[in-house]
Amino acid sequence: MSTTRLSALDASFLAVESAESPMHVGWVATFDGPAPGFAVLRDHLAERLEGMPRYRQKLAPVPLGLHEPVWADDPRFDPAEHLLHAEGADLDAIVDGILSTPLPRDRPLWQMWIADELPDDRVALIGKMHHCMVDGAAIAELGRRILDAAPDAEPPAEPEWSAPAPEPSPRARLARGALDRAADGARLALTPARLATTPGRIRELPGLARTMAHTVFPPAPGSSLNAAGAAARRHVRVSCSLDDLRAARRRFGVSPNDVVLAACAGGLRRFAERRGERPRRLKVMVPADVRSAEDDAGAGNRISFAFLELPCDEPDALARLEAIHAATARRQRDGDAEDLDAAFGLIALTPSPIQRAFAHAFAHPRLSNLTISSVAGPAVPRYLHGCRLREVHSAVPLSSRHALSIGVVIVAGRVCLGLFADAHTLPDADELGEDVGAAFDELLAVAA
Repeated sequence: MSTTRLSALDASFLAVESAESPMHVGWVATFDGPAPGFAVLRDHLAERLEGMPRYRQKLAPVPLGLHEPVWADDPRFDPAEHLLHAEGADLDAIVDGILSTPLPRDRPLWQMWIADELPDDRVALIGKMHHCMVDGAAIAELGRRILDAAPDAEPPAEPEWSAPAPEPSPRARLARGALDRAADGARLALTPARLATTPGRIRELPGLARTMAHTVFPPAPGSSLNAAGAAARRHVRVSCSLDDLRAARRRFGVSPNDVVLAACAGGLRRFAERRGERPRRLKVMVPADVRSAEDDAGAGNRISFAFLELPCDEPDALARLEAIHAATARRQRDGDAEDLDAAFGLIALTPSPIQRAFAHAFAHPRLSNLTISSVAGPAVPRYLHGCRLREVHSAVPLSSRHALSIGVVIVAGRVCLGLFADAHTLPDADELGEDVGAAFDELLAVAA
């Protein structure tokens, strides 16, 4: 059977999706034009995707929900249904409309929209892929496939679309699901024996317990960021110079991610004051890439998470940065992301109802108020059919009763923040973008 089963983590993003909480990962890449035309860019992208089979596969569920769905070739796949033309000159309206609409599940779970009617000869590529299909690292791998190092680079030799493999029948999916579930149960039952015969693994248990405590305690406080909302989304894009970020990092001896988190904390503090709210500490979930050399770089999720407090209640910018640096260093030293990844491995062996309950618990607003995710993009110039890449802003999906996420992409000398907001709960998300930009400037002023 030529199929791959969704991992438990991949399936969790399907489990927590609802009409109000579409779980696609999005991004907006802007380029210098002029554009060669929609048809030319569409055919260019279709050619580059030919070497990525996941982009022509759809979900095939297992009858009775006995196990997670499998990826199977879509016999009716047509690239033209996924590479679409975004008409109009208002990029904000285009992006918000695309990212507010769920992906249909009866076909491969992705779309890319080409906006070639923007002012100043700009071109934008707006993408969305379901989170069960990709994470930030997988989208970065997609970027390496579709972008070139020079405007006139020779296209790489890509295999043509192969004939789709026959989709396994429901009976075959059920039989394989039963066998896989039985094997999972056997591995789970043998886990205590493996721990008892591997002293090194036993010594890891205190660290795992500590990580689970960091994950759950303290619970996330009540916040206006965690009200019930709707599916309409607002995507706000903020950028700053990578050189400025590096100057602040060197000045204070912290990581680039520490500076980003401190700017976000400062922006959220300003935003609360603007709204007449009392600034308070917020609990943030920070995804971490745990891919190994054996993992497929272009598909699926290989992420874990660390949880820490954002000191939005602290009025001093330097004190906020120092508190965040201490917290991130402690989480890294304790190996929280790796320990949580090991816990996910055990949960993956449990029956599907337990996994779904865990997925909903993990998405609960008392576990975190918001997500801030960072991904490194290409550090040198890249081109889409001769159009030079300028910025990439990501959109991290929002689970139920979460009104804000912040995605960070470092690309071509720019630090690009994508604030992804529930348009119903945060109608003033544009002002939050201004506040985050002002908090960056505040840090730079302190560094200077």
